[in-house]
Amino acid sequence: MNTKANAQANAQAHHWANINELSFVTGMRLLFWIYRLFGRWPFRFVLYPVLLWYVLTQPLPRRASLDYLRRVQCFGDGKVDISTGMSGVRKHFASFAETILDKMLLWGGLFKAEHIEYFGSQPIDSLIAEKRGALLICSHFGNLELCRVLSRQHNKMRLTILVHTKHARAFNQMLAALDPQSQLNLMQVTEMTPATAMLLAEKIEQGEFVVIAGDRVPVAPNPRIAIANFMGAPAAFPVGPYVLASVLQCPTFLLFPLQQGKRVELHFELLRETIRLPRKGRDEALQPLVADYAARLQHYCLRAPLQWFNFYDFWHLPTLDTHDASR
Repeated sequence: MNTKANAQANAQAHHWANINELSFVTGMRLLFWIYRLFGRWPFRFVLYPVLLWYVLTQPLPRRASLDYLRRVQCFGDGKVDISTGMSGVRKHFASFAETILDKMLLWGGLFKAEHIEYFGSQPIDSLIAEKRGALLICSHFGNLELCRVLSRQHNKMRLTILVHTKHARAFNQMLAALDPQSQLNLMQVTEMTPATAMLLAEKIEQGEFVVIAGDRVPVAPNPRIAIANFMGAPAAFPVGPYVLASVLQCPTFLLFPLQQGKRVELHFELLRETIRLPRKGRDEALQPLVADYAARLQHYCLRAPLQWFNFYDFWHLPTLDTHDASR
């Protein structure tokens, strides 16, 4: 009994939901106002002591960043220019802080939309014109907040973003203080129930776009996952986005926001026009979908390693729930 309890405690310790990223966000409201008053360089000047404090006092995110950066350097075979060690960790968290600032600037109306460049967006434009919806699978790469604001600028594009708001409540409240409408297209989903699937199917039928992350496993004792190669080692990815796509029967795209200096690139990539999962052999049918997603995530991580923000042991493998995954 004690062995089982210890195993559960160990699994919980490795889960992303138990890593308090929001302790890093505590001072961001003050830093945001420093930016508004004095600009980005004074913001950075004040930021670095905060970064130093965070890196020194948060061992789990620090070790996760070190591990990830070393994997990138090793897998990139010397072709990826990236610092490892504490210097790399500092730069990694600095990139995270800059992204948080940009999120607040977006909702504060201070981000310039002309800095955004679109890639592969023609199919999305066609779906909007035809009043058809789609599923967008994103990741914790870059600044997904861009899409929320863009949906308001493009009044024919409606987004519903599935989030685990228990984990992100404090940050979402901070965004709401900048713009109360920031909560309108968030939908808390800790478990995909039939009722939730029906609601999302209605949204797709109405021409809306549903956004779901594909790089964090569900909050469950035995999460529904598949294993795929990522940075040269097996890693767990959720199968929920692909099961949902099979239910919604709509086009499924991958979405990657990429910061390139002052310019931001939004990359849309068609994963499948339709996903159909058989009753038998669903695990086998899910595997190539997860592998394709992992390969594209890896591609963008190698292009911009400091823009992937998963500060926990991503390569810790939880127990695979094959029974649920095949439903």
